[in-house]
Amino acid sequence: MRNDIRELRSAAGLSQRALGAALGVSRQTINAIEQGRYDPSLPLAIRMASYFGQSVEQIFHPDCQET
Repeated sequence: MRNDIRELRSAAGLSQRALGAALGVSRQTINAIEQGRYDPSLPLAIRMASYFGQSVEQIFHPDCQET
């Protein structure tokens, strides 16, 4: 799943560590989400969206493959 976390974090001037601390997760978790190696749980995705004042759908984008 693609996401806009890196762009939002950078625009807010936050380090991965600072964002992780604000959300109650590790820097490594933020890094894994930004790299697309880990999809956050729904509660974490909601916390992230709320933190940036956006909806989950605005931040997280399913990898759509046309058939």
